[in-house]
Amino acid sequence: MTSNIDSSPSIGWREWIALPDLSISQIKVKIDTGARSSALHAFDIQQQTRQGDPWVEFKIHPLQHSQAGAILAAAKLVDERYVTNSGGQTQLRPVIMTDVVLGDYRWPIELTLTNRDVMGFRMLLGRQAVRHRFLIDPGRSYLLSHQPSKK
Repeated sequence: MTSNIDSSPSIGWREWIALPDLSISQIKVKIDTGARSSALHAFDIQQQTRQGDPWVEFKIHPLQHSQAGAILAAAKLVDERYVTNSGGQTQLRPVIMTDVVLGDYRWPIELTLTNRDVMGFRMLLGRQAVRHRFLIDPGRSYLLSHQPSKK
């Protein structure tokens, strides 16, 4: 699949997205073309079987630098993969499929689950999720999303 560069929408190096299948209305993501896969901060990850299918249940802290408002989510487990993190350590991670919403665009992505508590962003949107869809402007932010107002 090839895309026409002139017609591809631009996104910034960070955006606000939604993960409706996981009941996340907004989470700030870093667009990371250096990462092949996308990763979501998850903890208390429990694998289980539902009607003979493997599932994973987990909790999410969607707000950056906050442990408030934990969300309980569940998704069908599609794979487990070894992923090398930015520190060079290899980790076996559960992989799920879920829809992502960015601006007026909605599409399915593979998402690995890992504890990102010490990282700056609760989610990375890797190059597999954005290739053939968007151009990335590394000097700008929130091109297809709006930064939520602080309450």
